[in-house]
Amino acid sequence: MIYKICPQDLWQEAEKQGCFFGAPIDLQDGFIHFSTASQARETAAKHFSGETDLLLIAIDESRLSEQLRYEPARNGDLFPHLYEPLSLAAVVWVQPLPMGEDGVHIFPGGL
Repeated sequence: MIYKICPQDLWQEAEKQGCFFGAPIDLQDGFIHFSTASQARETAAKHFSGETDLLLIAIDESRLSEQLRYEPARNGDLFPHLYEPLSLAAVVWVQPLPMGEDGVHIFPGGL
């Protein structure tokens, strides 16, 4: 399973279109950025600090094509990058990613 953190309005647009083309940073970089379970919290802290109205989207990577590649990024860690739009058929679940009183996002159990 891999994960995407996404503003709710952007994800609602993807649901209308039946496909997720990416956030502005994804479009700029030419691929959709994802995180593994062990990377998701750091991604939220680094790229979504202070943001509310976020969703956490779980994607079954076995439902994706060979256009999913693990490539070095932060600290040399391998991050999943998808070089095509995300088919919503690969999405397992979508959950709110609320922010705690301490300003840190609250992830579902197990992440």
